[in-house]
Amino acid sequence: MLPSKLNRDYMKKIYSLLIAAVFFTGCEKDLLDTSPYDSIASSNMWTTDNLTDLGVNGVYAALNESTVAGREVYMMDVYSFVGQHRNAEPLLMATITPSHAMFRDNWQGLYEGIQRANDAILNIPKSPSSAEKKGRYMAESKFLRAYFYSRLNQLWKGVPIYLEPFSDAEATKPGSTEAEVWSAIISDLTDAINEPNLPLKYAKGNANYGHVTKGAAYALRGKAYIYTQQWALAAADFSKVKDAGYTLFNDYRALFKEANEQADEMIFSIQNMSLAGYGSSSQWYAGSRSSFGSGFARYLISPNLVNLYENVDGSPFNWDAIIPGYTAMAPAKREVFFLRNNITTAERNAAVNRGLDISLYLPTGNEQRIRQAYTNRDPRLAHNVITPYSTYNGVFGSVNSTVTSRWPYRSDALNVQDLNAEPVNRFNYLHRKFVYEGNSELLTRDASPTDMPIIRYADVLLMWAEAINEQGFSQDAVNLVNQVRARAGVAPLQTTNAALPTYVNTQVNMRERIRNERRREFPNEGINFFDEMRWKTLKEKVFATGNGARMVWETNVHTYSYLGDHLYNWAIPQVEIERNPNLKQNPGWPN
Repeated sequence: MLPSKLNRDYMKKIYSLLIAAVFFTGCEKDLLDTSPYDSIASSNMWTTDNLTDLGVNGVYAALNESTVAGREVYMMDVYSFVGQHRNAEPLLMATITPSHAMFRDNWQGLYEGIQRANDAILNIPKSPSSAEKKGRYMAESKFLRAYFYSRLNQLWKGVPIYLEPFSDAEATKPGSTEAEVWSAIISDLTDAINEPNLPLKYAKGNANYGHVTKGAAYALRGKAYIYTQQWALAAADFSKVKDAGYTLFNDYRALFKEANEQADEMIFSIQNMSLAGYGSSSQWYAGSRSSFGSGFARYLISPNLVNLYENVDGSPFNWDAIIPGYTAMAPAKREVFFLRNNITTAERNAAVNRGLDISLYLPTGNEQRIRQAYTNRDPRLAHNVITPYSTYNGVFGSVNSTVTSRWPYRSDALNVQDLNAEPVNRFNYLHRKFVYEGNSELLTRDASPTDMPIIRYADVLLMWAEAINEQGFSQDAVNLVNQVRARAGVAPLQTTNAALPTYVNTQVNMRERIRNERRREFPNEGINFFDEMRWKTLKEKVFATGNGARMVWETNVHTYSYLGDHLYNWAIPQVEIERNPNLKQNPGWPN
């Protein structure tokens, strides 16, 4: 069903967001003129070359119509094994219902993108644009339609398929099966791949950078084959992505800075810029009060992820190697090890009143002891997470200030410079990736400028390894994973020395290695949540007994509650069932 905000004849007036559309396509990141394109009739929309450009831009603009499709997809990681939300989220607390806005807004936003793509696919052939441009735009529009449908199918496992423009009154189809939707997606992507005018990739600085490429189509089709367990076809498509010229960028930390957003690792990304309404909100939600613009730090890193990062030699991290007996202690008792050096009398008394064994406290060495837990680890830990007693290049007011994550918090004033992550009565792991430093990397906290990757080459390499491993254990899969590990700076996996912690020799063990590698590589990119949904590991990982939103010593602030296995098939929004009598609610959800 079309969104309620589209309760009009979509074929008469379209693309109210075209003024902003070039932001999403990446074409030189400047603004279009301010002509009222929302008043252009569909019959006239494709009658000139310029209007055709605007029409296709409008399809790209729909990437911002839903959280799961575009620049805010990073938000989904709060529902994964690697992230958490500061507040009690309904999906995690088993209180979510089919009427919840998350279901409604994502469903409607994705169908709005499909409707725009359908209109483009119908009308581009009528445009006076060149045959080359029309062929390329048709391929781009089919890719985008496939992408919108892929997100729907990842979450709802079967939805109505509309391949032509439709009015609200015509949106009455029943849901197609999950397999039928994947088939339609693969068909669109195959058409895009077969279009001779769609380039393999765009080089950095190309005026069309940000538009769909053949490499992106191969990557997305490979992912569709992963979902349909057509492993050999997936692997073949991923090899085509490599052939297109995509490679890993050599510096993991720098990859997520604006200067490198067009690196050859980026296959398809949302084009952001630091202007209200045109950028990511990552600074707002993942940044702290010590970040420029004063963020809210609502989206946090889970201790699950921190503990998952290996030592640099590839051995598993073990808290007991740092503090003997740590894991046997009740989580609340571990807080004593995180106290700052030279606590005041008031801070000491408060700690005792909280039940801490203050005899375990080292007055002048507590910080140094706990810092050892985060040294000699997989370097991605330090690049992704602000850990206790590490520094962050933040601001105090508008002045640059290097702050330190300390507990208990005292002040972020320039004479103290504690990191301020409100509420200050909690001590959490905070994001670094897509959290901006100092006062010069962005202009406003609600418009972060760095592009948000949707597909990057590291993702392809690890999916490629998965596709190979699901056909049987192979050195080829090991080699692909090791490309990602080598860039990170952690010891490679190997098949020759069983005495080393990096040894792997079975399909089952390799499967878990690949999954954990993905968890370590992609925090705050929105990938991990979809992985857990695909692997059906939510129950065992996200909703493991006792798991929840936790402070660094793993005391729960909110304990998660598992709603049931029907969580793998999202609820069809209640409003859509009421509008379309042929839609049936997914099993397990209340009607």
